[in-house]
Amino acid sequence: MALKEILPGKLGFGAAPLGNMFRDIPESEALATVEAAWNDGIRYYDNAPFYGAGLAEIRMGQALAGKPRADYVISTKVGRVILDEVEDVSARDLGEKGEVFKYGRPNRIVNDYSADATLRSIEDSLQRLGTDRIDIAFVHDVAQDFYGDEWLGVFETARKGAFRALDRLRDEGVIKAWGLGVNRVEPIELLLALDEPRPDGFLLAGRYTLLDHGAALQRVMPAVAERGLGIVVGGPYSSGALVGGPNFEYAPATPEILDKVARIKAIADRHGISIKAAGLQFALAHPAVAAVIPGASRPSRLAEDRAALQETIPPDFWRELSEARLVDPAAPLPS
Repeated sequence: MALKEILPGKLGFGAAPLGNMFRDIPESEALATVEAAWNDGIRYYDNAPFYGAGLAEIRMGQALAGKPRADYVISTKVGRVILDEVEDVSARDLGEKGEVFKYGRPNRIVNDYSADATLRSIEDSLQRLGTDRIDIAFVHDVAQDFYGDEWLGVFETARKGAFRALDRLRDEGVIKAWGLGVNRVEPIELLLALDEPRPDGFLLAGRYTLLDHGAALQRVMPAVAERGLGIVVGGPYSSGALVGGPNFEYAPATPEILDKVARIKAIADRHGISIKAAGLQFALAHPAVAAVIPGASRPSRLAEDRAALQETIPPDFWRELSEARLVDPAAPLPS
């Protein structure tokens, strides 16, 4: 089933911060953030075992306990199994994301994209989330940012294992949909080129944002839109860089990125609009995009995101961005 038919709204909740992303978040704050999302009317929650070695799933399960299960949609990910044994968190090889979850649980994380590991991963996620079903399963991080030169080999393992297992689970009605959850466009491009299996959509993080959208625009968005599948845009604020944070792509932002942010912000300030509104509304303007999932680690962020979605942005703002070549000329802009 295409993602667009499943997702209950344009604004979802990205749960990576619940796994103590970048900082040690108190339990009470994490649970209050999910509660704030619920009270705001958000009914789509995205998670992954990788987020804090299961911590984000555990916290979300606690926060959603008692809510009517038919009222919300959960996506989580496969490709990593979380073990009961502990490991040295600082010694983990996590590609470009080594420091991101250093405050998460110390449980050992095993990368495994086989069919058996996929089934086990889903079972474990159901337990941590305290639920009887997962609506959408994304195959996590089969891309260069984690596996470097080995990524095509990892993709091939997933093709023969996870992809086929998820195709079967979807056809049997165990899950409603599956796809890839990645930070790069190439794995999506590769999967779309295969005759089988048949994914239902994708979660693409950081690649369709105001700061970085050229490759996705050319290489995957048209094909996804054509097939009616749908993309969930993760990281619409580019790891915080777009809204004044120090990080871009989970690492300190480069001078070029900071300069681009400053130029966009100057135009936004001149038009009296928030840069959050520009970021969210830009992502949602593409017909392939089914939802955006900004991550939030504080309850107050949810109200900001909702306000950003509802803010009125004058057409002149978008025209100025285009004239300054701060958006790709081919990008659909909000009307």
